[in-house]
Amino acid sequence: MKPEMPTPSSQLSRLDTGTIAAGAFRLRYRIEGTGAPAIVIGSATYYPRVFSQVLRKQLRLVFLDHRGFAPTPGNVDRSEFGLEKLVDDVEKARQELQLGRIAIVGHSGHALLALEYAKKYPANTSHVIMVAMAPNLGPAIVEATERYWQESVSPERKAAMEDNLHSLPDAELAKLPPGEAFIRSYVRNGPRIWYDPRFDSSSLWVGVDVNMDVMGHVWGQVFRDIDIRENLAALDRPVFLALGRYDFLVGPPSSWDPIRPHFTNLTVRVFEKSGHTPPMEESELFDDELLRWIQRNQ
Repeated sequence: MKPEMPTPSSQLSRLDTGTIAAGAFRLRYRIEGTGAPAIVIGSATYYPRVFSQVLRKQLRLVFLDHRGFAPTPGNVDRSEFGLEKLVDDVEKARQELQLGRIAIVGHSGHALLALEYAKKYPANTSHVIMVAMAPNLGPAIVEATERYWQESVSPERKAAMEDNLHSLPDAELAKLPPGEAFIRSYVRNGPRIWYDPRFDSSSLWVGVDVNMDVMGHVWGQVFRDIDIRENLAALDRPVFLALGRYDFLVGPPSSWDPIRPHFTNLTVRVFEKSGHTPPMEESELFDDELLRWIQRNQ
């Protein structure tokens, strides 16, 4: 399985790429496709490689950095990494790019950010698309994730993980610069992340900036402390939750069972041949399910 690379820069107009000022940060954006606008939160370099060219024929995908994937501006107070700042960055981008109502898309931890955006700005949100995320990052989910791995994984998948750990031991990982260590750790964890346990995701990360001052705080505290049940009952926007059966990074699909009743309009799809990235691993099925859902929820 190889990533579907983004449209070459030569085929983009000058208006399709740029930056949004966010405090001391410059958040890059990349716009591809036609149709209703959908902001994809995360890295404007990584995520164009994850979503299909077919989807771009139906949606105007706006790939937007959050501060953890923006080039570092130097020493910045941690208050600049707070949830409100991250949510309001998305709204600022929506306004500056004159997108109108948007679908908001988040993968992994960014799914929590997408949901929080929709809660704060429901009038500006048409749809919420959450991909490959547990309802929280608290200790109970961490424990459930590890149990799911220990109890559900084949010997071949566990052997692949052992091979990766042997090839890049923790001691060697610790010697790398923080951003590079983050990427190499993600690649090393491939058997936990991908349906194909031997898939090497290195090519997805080429040219991606990782600001570990931000990422460490956002993943270690901001995302961990979000209680998605807060103000959830008041959210009337339709929510699509895509999960991978072989996702051993963020917990089993059953971890959502206690939270489902708190949504007013939730659709869950579990992709049986996907790990942590159904839009890429089962792109045709993912696109069909997503576009059909959007059509039903106009």
